[in-house]
Amino acid sequence: MKKFLLALGLAALSSATFAQSGPKISVDKDVHDYGTIPQGANGTCEFVVTNTGDAPLILTNCKGSCGCTVPKCDTEPIKPGGKTVITVKYDTKRVGAINKTVTISSNATNEPEKVVRIKGTVTAGAETPTTPVKEPSPMAPVEN
Repeated sequence: MKKFLLALGLAALSSATFAQSGPKISVDKDVHDYGTIPQGANGTCEFVVTNTGDAPLILTNCKGSCGCTVPKCDTEPIKPGGKTVITVKYDTKRVGAINKTVTISSNATNEPEKVVRIKGTVTAGAETPTTPVKEPSPMAPVEN
């Protein structure tokens, strides 16, 4: 019985070790905070993805939670220890709170779908001052 339990324990340990191998995703931050930004400001931010596993990591899809959040990711395999950058562009024409997600789908063994967030607030831009149209004086000479 002791041999059986020992064999069972070793099998469980070796399968747990095996499950830990493969590509692994690690992101430099889970949330990008824009803080308070004016309407029309640059809404671009970046997330650095690192492959902390022992096999190539492949990002199969990056998807924003709405059309105002557009991520761009490279689908080239990332070697173990390698990095890539996911660029996210938020449409700052929309005034109000930002609370959006980006889902990164990959072949990672630790998190096949990694979710990162962007947050902040877009404030209405200052109104553009208008210059009054200068009417010609009735006494001004008329050009022919």
